[in-house]
Amino acid sequence: MKKIFALIFTAALLFPAAAICADLLTDKLTCEYIENPLGIDTAIPRLSWTLRADERGAKQSAYEIIISDNATGILAGKGNYWESGKVVSNQSLHINYQGKLLKSFIRYYWSVRVYDQDGKVSAWSKPAWFETAMLNPSDWQAKWIGDGSKQFEREEDFYKTDPSPLFRKKFKINKKVKSARLYVSGLGYYEAYVNGQKIGDHMLDPGWTAYQKQAFYVVYDVTGHIKKGENAAGIMLGKGWYDALPLRLFGKFNLRDVQWTGRPVVKSQLRIQYEDGSVETILTDKSWQTAPGPVVKNSVYLGEDYDARLEKRGWNMAGKISADWKNATESDGPPGILSVQMQPAIRVTKIVKPVKITESKPGVFIFDMGQNFAGVARIHVNGPEGTKISLRYGEDLNRDGSLNILTTVAGQIKQKGTGGPGAPDVAWQQDNYILKGEGKETWNPRFTFHGFRYVEVSGWPGKPMLDDLEGLRLNSDLTSSGEFSSSNAMINRINEMAQWTFLSNVFSVQSDCPAREKFGYGGDIVATAESFLYNFDMANFYRKAVQDFVNDQRPQGGMTETAPYVGIADRGPGDDSGPLGWQLAYPYMIKQLYDFYGDKRVLEENYDVFHKQIEFLIGKADGNLFYHDISDHESLDTKPEAFSASSFYYHHLKLMTEFAGILGKSSDSLKYAKLTDRVKKAIVEKFYVPGAGRFDNATQAAQIFALYYDLAPTTEKEVVFGVLEKEIERKNGHLSTGIFSTKMMFDVFRNKNRNDIAYQIANQKDFPGWGHMVESGATTLWETWAYSDGIYSHNHPMFGSVIEWFYRSLLGINSLSAGFEKIQIRPVPAGDLTWAKGSYLSIRGRIGSSWKVENGQFKLDISIPANCTSEIWIPVQNRDQLVLENNKSVKKSDVIRYLRFENGSQVYEVGSGNYSFSIRWK
Repeated sequence: MKKIFALIFTAALLFPAAAICADLLTDKLTCEYIENPLGIDTAIPRLSWTLRADERGAKQSAYEIIISDNATGILAGKGNYWESGKVVSNQSLHINYQGKLLKSFIRYYWSVRVYDQDGKVSAWSKPAWFETAMLNPSDWQAKWIGDGSKQFEREEDFYKTDPSPLFRKKFKINKKVKSARLYVSGLGYYEAYVNGQKIGDHMLDPGWTAYQKQAFYVVYDVTGHIKKGENAAGIMLGKGWYDALPLRLFGKFNLRDVQWTGRPVVKSQLRIQYEDGSVETILTDKSWQTAPGPVVKNSVYLGEDYDARLEKRGWNMAGKISADWKNATESDGPPGILSVQMQPAIRVTKIVKPVKITESKPGVFIFDMGQNFAGVARIHVNGPEGTKISLRYGEDLNRDGSLNILTTVAGQIKQKGTGGPGAPDVAWQQDNYILKGEGKETWNPRFTFHGFRYVEVSGWPGKPMLDDLEGLRLNSDLTSSGEFSSSNAMINRINEMAQWTFLSNVFSVQSDCPAREKFGYGGDIVATAESFLYNFDMANFYRKAVQDFVNDQRPQGGMTETAPYVGIADRGPGDDSGPLGWQLAYPYMIKQLYDFYGDKRVLEENYDVFHKQIEFLIGKADGNLFYHDISDHESLDTKPEAFSASSFYYHHLKLMTEFAGILGKSSDSLKYAKLTDRVKKAIVEKFYVPGAGRFDNATQAAQIFALYYDLAPTTEKEVVFGVLEKEIERKNGHLSTGIFSTKMMFDVFRNKNRNDIAYQIANQKDFPGWGHMVESGATTLWETWAYSDGIYSHNHPMFGSVIEWFYRSLLGINSLSAGFEKIQIRPVPAGDLTWAKGSYLSIRGRIGSSWKVENGQFKLDISIPANCTSEIWIPVQNRDQLVLENNKSVKKSDVIRYLRFENGSQVYEVGSGNYSFSIRWK
């Protein structure tokens, strides 16, 4: 590193200040959305960067990229793998690598410089890098290995003690190590060690996939863990989703019937590069040794049992070991392609301290964590050898203060026989720890996760204290991209609750709940994708989710209700495909990846798969309509099933038409545009009452579907909206909507410029609404509008769609082109709000929007990233009202251009930079 810093200093001397334009600077260089990724397996990676500048209106007019396999070349301004030369383009996103063929296991350094709108060139960026992993299948020389144990034949045997295997391998290092990388896939879950130290901070690796199609491996830099002389590598395996229990979830669905399963296995390569240029690789094969470990049971649903008395001292170190080790057995492993895990790893993202302990009955203690979340508990305990401590988890308490486990029971298995042979009568979440009796012992489960607020502790030696237990919040470690707050404390609380809910439901899939099901339901994704996207960087997470649907596409082309597929296909059109609203998740995520991140490759990669899905749906349509769907799940009114199913079909076709157009497939675009028009006409003919403004059953959901999809005849749109208004008035300003129409509702009000209605609904404090959850003491969002003490989850993201409205309407941050190259800032003050402030960290940089009303003025401060333009909507009392920017009339500005007056706002265009607008306010 000292050499590199010295070279950076030297490079600075090579580029004199007079030759550069300091106003436009590069920032945050990424490869496939990641800064300095340690392992990629794509032959043509994409490079991106953001730009920053102090001056307004800064734009990129051209760029240069250099890539080299050594840092020295980059710092000298040379690229021995690629020199793009000056490329006249304003693009800073997803630049395809166009150099020499990349090789596996190489770190490539790259730098970029840009030219501003006046042709002045910036300094070269600080060098970034990406490292290739296995670019070719032949790079994998390791074997899948297991402990040689046979899979159970009787279902009841899966519930018996079944110790997870440990694996170890000794190796000797005689030369000086330059670098060392560990490439490992342990299924279902694993922990890896070198010389007794756990490698990395990941939990529950690798992410869940359809193993018959794809499995993930993870790359670690273990250079600092390797020492001269004797070394040892160790791997501990858990069952995860790969060796799931044969639980009959909901009395019906057995994951083992539909997923690829097997005994725990691992495939790993430790690649060591020496200073002399030679390479040594330590491979998993039958020379590894294996023995049973102290994790004697583990399940993603039921929990984990750990017997500390069975720990094998020094098992992952180079010293002597006990005599019960044997050679590992080579295995076929799963047939799926091994891919680098690109989505964010699951980590401990927060330590949650309990706020209260109660004793529900003698020897049974309830820890109140003060917050519902997903993860596990960690205990610190002293006690005699053989003492068994049990931890049960729940979201609620019964009236007598005892733990209520009913909202978190796996698959609603609550009575004998429901879960199948050997299954517990009630499938609650529980972890057990048996002490080894050697002073202070600290433990937490490794291979499971739970959804909970309360932890019931029994078997504790003595009486536990508040600091004897803590919660480990686990989730895919998504980077935060949004900030929001307002003058309304309840709105802020809803925002906080939604974020806790969202993070509880990202365990490599976006799930519906972290306890009862844990599945990646498509409908929940459609309802909340934009809310997630405004709050977190979802680029690689959603790319993985898209691939999950591809992996499980049905033979005829339909998409499954959940991905990975778990056997559920409620009211779908056949071939085990999901209902239309749930199938929509696949193209909908593709659309959001394009809109939010400008990702065109995801359209290209998925076009043929989407085309197959569309043709399947066309073949299943009944006169251009569909009649069956789960519809607006958890709506308080009768669901408009056929109308919503047909509307979702229409949505699929609109996306197909759009994607074909973007990719230049003109004949397809024309073909599907015509079909889209025919379907729209059929929907209106079937479900609309002309003149009355009523669609289908004219509930809030039905009217919102019609307005969201712009189905109403042009001359009758106001009448249709009027019916919706009357429905809301009939509910005393409350909603009655379900999973989809709640999300759609806020878009409808935003586009109709009726933020007053949206705010009225969001601000209600009694049933039904988010305020009712707040007033009831909820800390995460419920699955239903009504409180449930026995069935429905208390940690469900689908009604978190309201968060999207915070950003789109209250802050007014919207995209007008792919990847936020052109931005709309259109804040709409509503109700009794006096201020709102926040930002969205887009792929192009931070977009800020903060407004307040005080002393008879409305003030709006905005920030627009370099290389972007924005429409600014200033709400005014009349079209000629004086608008100031930085206390001067906008008419005197040479960087602010008036566009038009629309929907009560003066609309201006600005370039990048910081702006402060103000007007008189009534």
